[in-house]
Amino acid sequence: MRPPAFWFTSPDRPGLRARLLTPLAALAAKVTARRVARAPEYRAPVPVVCVGNLNLGGTGKTPTVIALAQMYQSMGYAPHILSRGYGGSLAGPVQVDIRAHSAAEVGDEPLLMAAFAPVWIAHARAEAGRAAVAAGADLLIMDDGFQNPSLAKDLSLLVVDAAIGFGNGRVFPAGPLREPVAAGLARADLVVSIGPPEIQRLFARRYSIGALPLLQAELRPLQMGMGWTGRRVLAFAGIGRPEKFFSTLRAQGAEVLRAEALSDHQPLTEPLMARLELEAKTLGAQLVTTEKDAVRLPAKFRAKVLALPVRLEFAAPECLERHLRRALR
Repeated sequence: MRPPAFWFTSPDRPGLRARLLTPLAALAAKVTARRVARAPEYRAPVPVVCVGNLNLGGTGKTPTVIALAQMYQSMGYAPHILSRGYGGSLAGPVQVDIRAHSAAEVGDEPLLMAAFAPVWIAHARAEAGRAAVAAGADLLIMDDGFQNPSLAKDLSLLVVDAAIGFGNGRVFPAGPLREPVAAGLARADLVVSIGPPEIQRLFARRYSIGALPLLQAELRPLQMGMGWTGRRVLAFAGIGRPEKFFSTLRAQGAEVLRAEALSDHQPLTEPLMARLELEAKTLGAQLVTTEKDAVRLPAKFRAKVLALPVRLEFAAPECLERHLRRALR
């Protein structure tokens, strides 16, 4: 399901549908406020860093978690990542094994992140935290845990896609938010906005985050000897905003003959992949997708599809490191 267009209209002109849904949005905001006000079930004996967002759907949390894990590793720590395992069948707590588990069991994002640091999935985050500490973690990174009160947090980062910001500023179903912006910012320690410089400037003009530190970052493709210039591709992506991936491919010089936008976390079934393979052959194009989608590919298609890996680069990494050290204190 694609988000409705009225979610991303100007906050000053939300439109009729947003206004009609405002009473339901107020109820949803009240339920969230009640949940996040609960006392934590577990205070870990190690620092806990939370990466979350205010928007429904993807904003760049996964590459942010990977970047934080790598930075803490460079400081000499052994971070473990905690995830709910969205889209997976296992309730946990279980440590993700990239050789034994599938995306259908643990979710695509945990499977991707497990290539960079130990990852634990559990519907109950406190149980995942206990298991990770028992396994030797000296720092925990919560993936998408900002509205989850079960684990006490030492540092909370809010990730926002600078291109869409906070949409029309309204809570679901009147808008794209999980909770009101003011309520979320009041619990956060810093905001990470992701996008190219020109989009970052627009975000800063349109939205206010008050006195919170704002760290800017951009997703950049990894150059792994793969020449994209002039390559004819059929691109498909099941992420929060597939058009970002297609734009990145074009910026790398690829000729995107067709772009198939799938729903976030959409299963890549064999019939779907067979159709895309046939279309690619007809066009004389190479199938290409994101890293996150690649881990969901059926085994028989993995050798037929290229993935374009991206990593998050911070405009001021030394500033990020200074903030990350706060959690260690």
